[in-house]
Amino acid sequence: MDVIGHYNYWVSIVLMMAGFYMVIASANLVKKLVGLNVFQTAVFLLYITMSKVSVPDCAIDCGTAPIFKEGFTVYSNPLPSVLILTAIVVSVSTTAVALAIIVRIKEAYGSVEEDEMLRRDGE
Repeated sequence: MDVIGHYNYWVSIVLMMAGFYMVIASANLVKKLVGLNVFQTAVFLLYITMSKVSVPDCAIDCGTAPIFKEGFTVYSNPLPSVLILTAIVVSVSTTAVALAIIVRIKEAYGSVEEDEMLRRDGE
């Protein structure tokens, strides 16, 4: 198994774990949102990495449109690209809504820290 040859997968895994850690470890809501965005970006990278379809005895490393022609052995699957475009739109929309909710929380509680909000709810 070629570990170095699959560096895209390793980068994706490291980004996923970094984003997941940011969500779990931080008490600040904005930092949690940044962690979610890092995690989503890692998923995008993972899907785009899997979009190349290679034929055995591949001589070149770049992909072409999935139209069979002489001289091409690596083809790009268009489905992951379409899915990622849709996911990016959903991600931007989700981030905008989350930031709007964080602004409202800041207005209501005076802070975006979870500890401060829980303390104020206990009063």
